[in-house]
Amino acid sequence: MALIPSQVLRVAILLSYFSILCHYKALDMPAHQTYGGSWKFLTFIDLVIQAVFFGLCVLIDVSSLLTKGADSREQERQLKKLIGLRDWMMAVMAFPVGAFVVFTFWSLYLYDRELVYPKLLDNFIPQWLNHGMHTTVLPFIIIEMRTTHHKYPRRPWGLAAVCCFGVGYVLWTCWVHQVTGVWVYPVLERIAPLARVVFFSAMTAVICVFYVLGEILNSYIWVQPHTGTDRRELA
Repeated sequence: MALIPSQVLRVAILLSYFSILCHYKALDMPAHQTYGGSWKFLTFIDLVIQAVFFGLCVLIDVSSLLTKGADSREQERQLKKLIGLRDWMMAVMAFPVGAFVVFTFWSLYLYDRELVYPKLLDNFIPQWLNHGMHTTVLPFIIIEMRTTHHKYPRRPWGLAAVCCFGVGYVLWTCWVHQVTGVWVYPVLERIAPLARVVFFSAMTAVICVFYVLGEILNSYIWVQPHTGTDRRELA
């Protein structure tokens, strides 16, 4: 059975993330050799999230093709579980974290790149890889949102999950500093302790805002105005 365009797009996006992750892990950067390795950086965590998410999307596509026409309630039940997990990942992880990484990185980069991406990194990271990590993430996730309807959880539960992720990463960043004596991002070295608290709080609030924006965008794309009915999934 021929693949439809949205399925081809997902496979292509998944392969691009595999390529980015492989090239990134192959970089001989001093920061990768210190405590926490690549997992210190939200950019790397986001790449893993996106790769897992699109991997799940491809798995669902393949499962749907293989079970299409089969009369098995158990297979249908398992497929619904995978779709529920996919939708939860889109709502709580893939969109808000991806949008947050793109927004905060380029905002700080344009203000003063030394705060987040020192010029020294140009010697290690080629431009195409930089854009693969910090630019194409958002278009990719918007393409997925546009081609497939994702059911969002109730807002309080979704926001609670996003906050847990944000607070968890803040605590991980603080722990890395406690162990190494060095902050993961240069911007944290340049501000006072109280300012760091404000900065962390503001960033957690921003990622929650992106969750709500993702929910609104998903509704705008898939819910017909004044009817309350969902459009059919394109995938």
